[in-house]
Amino acid sequence: MKPVLSIILPVLNEEKVFPHLLSRIEMLYLKMRDSYDFDVLFIDDGSSDRTWKLIRAAAAKHDYIRGFSFARNFGHQTALTCGHEYARGDVILTMDADLQDPPELVEQMLCEWRNGADVVLAKRRTRQGESSFKLITAYAFYRLLSFLSPVKLPADVGDFRLLSRRANDILRHMPERSRYLRGLVAWTGLPTKIIEYERQKRSASKTKFSLSKMIKFSLDGIISMSSRPLKLAYMFALLGSLPFLLYLIGNFIAWKWYNVRMVPGWASLLIAITTFGSLIMIMLGVIGEYIARIYDDTKQRPHFVLRETTEDLSLF
Repeated sequence: MKPVLSIILPVLNEEKVFPHLLSRIEMLYLKMRDSYDFDVLFIDDGSSDRTWKLIRAAAAKHDYIRGFSFARNFGHQTALTCGHEYARGDVILTMDADLQDPPELVEQMLCEWRNGADVVLAKRRTRQGESSFKLITAYAFYRLLSFLSPVKLPADVGDFRLLSRRANDILRHMPERSRYLRGLVAWTGLPTKIIEYERQKRSASKTKFSLSKMIKFSLDGIISMSSRPLKLAYMFALLGSLPFLLYLIGNFIAWKWYNVRMVPGWASLLIAITTFGSLIMIMLGVIGEYIARIYDDTKQRPHFVLRETTEDLSLF
């Protein structure tokens, strides 16, 4: 009996790129159908264009394609979570729908899986078509997260990865609402292989990952994988108080040994207020981020709400 390969593809307003993506998936299917049964899941994350209609048409044409449509936009990581929940495969592949992650790399990833890897990660050697700002911030984020997290997180690795059934089942039973799947996969500690590839430009349209989404994603990653920002409060408090302490020491030395009496002024008061006031506000913000995520988890709401699927087109 052939193993089942599930491919999870989150999509958001990908009307222009969808025909190219479907063509590449069909080519991969024709090439590998003798070795694997295919289970392709398109997760429509609340698209406002014709993306869902195209998914429905593809599912009607190909019995190995399934579609899931969210009631609204729940986010990329939630769309992946939905795919992990409904994937039927013995091995599960996740990739972006913009064709920056080449489907042709799947065979190499499957080879590593057959050799015993539960997790196969695709590491981006280069990232074509992306701005200097995106490259610099991505580089800084991965290094910062690696420094903060007690779990070893591979740098420059996105959501293009392959999981065994065992790894997928562990991941889908993690209850976090603010999900950083790259970190959760690394947290499992399962046997992992990394292969490198050249990331291509987007096939069509523009990225849906805005600056605000990128900031939220970064915060979710840091807070999900580490409590160290809370512990760093002591260090920040010490460093922030140093200028004020040095000012006091300088005044004491001038009075004790040089008989110079400093005229009381606003400088010392200003340093004290700005230093400690800023530190208090920063740390309240950090604590607030953790509390907000605790609050989200305690509500126990579902990760997503399905509006429609191609398997049962009734409303949910």
